[in-house]
Amino acid sequence: MPETIKLTASDGHAFDAYRADPVGKAHGGIIVIQEVFGVNVHIRDLVERWAAVGYTAIAPALYDRWEPGFEVGYEPADIEKGRAHKATANEHLDGVMADVDAARAAIADVGRVGAVGYCWGGFVTYLAACRLDIQAASGYYGGGIAEVAGEAPKCPTILHFGDSDGSIPMSDVETVRKAQPGVGIHIYEAGHGFHCDMRGSYDPRAAAIAGMRTTQLFEAVLRRGESV
Repeated sequence: MPETIKLTASDGHAFDAYRADPVGKAHGGIIVIQEVFGVNVHIRDLVERWAAVGYTAIAPALYDRWEPGFEVGYEPADIEKGRAHKATANEHLDGVMADVDAARAAIADVGRVGAVGYCWGGFVTYLAACRLDIQAASGYYGGGIAEVAGEAPKCPTILHFGDSDGSIPMSDVETVRKAQPGVGIHIYEAGHGFHCDMRGSYDPRAAAIAGMRTTQLFEAVLRRGESV
């Protein structure tokens, strides 16, 4: 059964994480990295979906350092609150990485570990691929990646962007593509948040294609141990 557990980062910070395990032996582990809205019902649902297809999945509550239990929806006021916490978190990325790494360590016993993240979580996923010991990464519409594109992922990494995303210009995507030609970059006819079926920007076609690419990556690298 899915459950909220307590983790402790390397600096002693204690925080929550939502974990779900599959029935039977896991194919590997997946860290699900939140949007600016916290580990809300959508992120918990994604954790459970990954467990349903055979992976141990965990979503660390990365805003617990500033507001334990933060969780909002998708109304304008919620977006403003989430963005405010994101600004704070981006000033303390070492702490964020420590929390993601604690989540990795919590599920490392099941096998190879990957990360998937959305919105701000897409940015964090890219950094995790560059800085942590994970084996695969898939980041969705992560704003700010262009600013850290000088850092190279240490594992197979794919990124997903919408061509009409008002917060991530295509010029930023091209910056990443040129800086890191080894990263798989995919563009969809969609806007920001196209993967989230609880948002008005949800695009089922883009979400399905990006989801298949992410699953193929994890099946190859985490389950079969390929280098791709």
